[in-house]
Amino acid sequence: MSRPDESRAESRAESRAESRAERRRRLDRIFGEGLPEQTEDDTDEPRRRAEEESAAEEWLRRQVPPHHG
Repeated sequence: MSRPDESRAESRAESRAESRAERRRRLDRIFGEGLPEQTEDDTDEPRRRAEEESAAEEWLRRQVPPHHG
């Protein structure tokens, strides 16, 4: 037979575990998944973004009047 103190302790531990699981579900529902399935590192996005930025910078450099140069 289990003593009343042991069953209360087990009950509290189960309650805390449920509370953690419930909290995790609530946070996932609010904020979405913690980690995306595919990260930016897995794609060509960083390289494409760098190319677009350098093209935009080059265009700006070409727009500078000669007397500012």
